[in-house]
Amino acid sequence: MVALFQAFLQLLISSIALASVQTAKDLRIMPLGASITFGVGSSQGNGYREYLRESLEGAGYKVTYVGSQHNGPMTNNDNEGFPGLRISQVLNDHAKTDVPKYKPNLYTINLGTNDAVQTFKVDEAGKRMDELIDFLWTATPDAKIVLSTLVRNKNADTEARVVKINKQFEDLVNRRKSNGNSKIVLADMHGSDGPQDADINSDGTHPNDTGFKKMSNIWFDAIRSVAGSSKKTKSCDTKKRTEV
Repeated sequence: MVALFQAFLQLLISSIALASVQTAKDLRIMPLGASITFGVGSSQGNGYREYLRESLEGAGYKVTYVGSQHNGPMTNNDNEGFPGLRISQVLNDHAKTDVPKYKPNLYTINLGTNDAVQTFKVDEAGKRMDELIDFLWTATPDAKIVLSTLVRNKNADTEARVVKINKQFEDLVNRRKSNGNSKIVLADMHGSDGPQDADINSDGTHPNDTGFKKMSNIWFDAIRSVAGSSKKTKSCDTKKRTEV
């Protein structure tokens, strides 16, 4: 009888552990943002999303993208990217409706470039992002958030505004993490590993395929840090993959 109970207990423990691992590996990702999230600038419209999914699946995650938008020939091309829109517009016009509908458990947020391009209350961009994040956690309390800094811009005036917004985003993440929040992490797209000037299209704003590959690698590392890693660690190879 004791042996039977111990066997049952061991089976129960194993089942709980397996369920925990499975939950950690099942990513229901909402790529949230504007035209860069939508894939503008990439040769086929997939943006960073296909490269990122390949890397995550190669690392053992099960990935499903969710969102009301669709772009690119990739399978599961769902996203929540709205070209031309600013932070508050994405929040009020779309996220408040779509987030409760799709219920993601992880967000990759690249948003605010249009606030910089349109010179829209740049000093308050961090506050608007705070409001967006507050809403996301109200609608999906257990979701993880990867907030990216904005990619560099070839226009000097716009780039100066990008730098200001990025500092606000960095402060936002640091403040929340210092308060004990482990559900958010920063993905630095503006550093030496992110798209450089040569990786930005002639419009000065949107990455080309090489730039999107670099973004995907940064997303990959950030997601693993906040969602937990698996035995495999291979990310998308920006050098070996053939341009399309």
